Amino acid sequence: MTMKIEGLFSAIGLLLLLLLLSRSHLATSQEVEDESEFSYEEGSPNGPQRWGEIREEWAICNNGDMQSPIDLLHERVKVLPGLGRLRRSYRAANATLKNRGHDIMLEWPEEAGRIHIDGTDYELKQCHWHSPSEHSINGKRFALELHMVHQSADERVAVVGIMYKIGRPDSFLTELMEYIEEIAGNKEEERVVGFVDPRHIKIGSRKYYRYMGSLTTPPCTQGVVWTISEKIRTVSKDQVSLLREAVHDDAENNARPLQPLNGREIQFYTPRLRKNDEIFHP
Repeated sequence: MTMKIEGLFSAIGLLLLLLLLSRSHLATSQEVEDESEFSYEEGSPNGPQRWGEIREEWAICNNGDMQSPIDLLHERVKVLPGLGRLRRSYRAANATLKNRGHDIMLEWPEEAGRIHIDGTDYELKQCHWHSPSEHSINGKRFALELHMVHQSADERVAVVGIMYKIGRPDSFLTELMEYIEEIAGNKEEERVVGFVDPRHIKIGSRKYYRYMGSLTTPPCTQGVVWTISEKIRTVSKDQVSLLREAVHDDAENNARPLQPLNGREIQFYTPRLRKNDEIFHP
């Protein structure tokens, strides 16, 4: 009888350990939503250069060798037509808009579709905006960057990034402007938006960059598959201003500094390849 009880407690202990480990993995594969512990202010005690010192589980922010964002320098880019077109399959679903303090996030709690990369499906979870853009091309940053965050069944992360310059208003942001105005300046404020169709997020080009990186906010989890659209789309000055004014003062410029490439390969997909081309030179 004693052995049975001990066996039962051992099984319960193992189950609790597995549950703890699974929760730990889930926590480290997602961006931190409470931005009170970190900021984007250069030189501050909780600024980007110190993220890895704030929490033990954030250490990779400082010592990781596959961190994002990076500069997409054309001299490093390898053209790989075999990557194929980005396979997207989205649909309209109920969404909630949230002011996370360090950014504005649109979240789809219900299934809103997926992307397919290297045999794996990644479901769309949320999108959010950074200004200025976090990634750069040949050292140039742009006015805004949208991140579409996806997650696979085994909790791997894939992000699609789209960069914008000042010009005509972005039609997808136009749909959300009224709701963003309502939550501007109020951390943790949420608005149920109703059905939002991610197909309204225009990419505008089949060409894209691909590399392995990380989340760009703590915990800076590595192993993120990044797909950055080659086309620079447009956004109005008013739209960028609203996104900046909606968040906290220390997050108006909510772009993490560029990170070292550390020998990583930057791939580039284009439907057409000039004869004898191996390196992309625009």
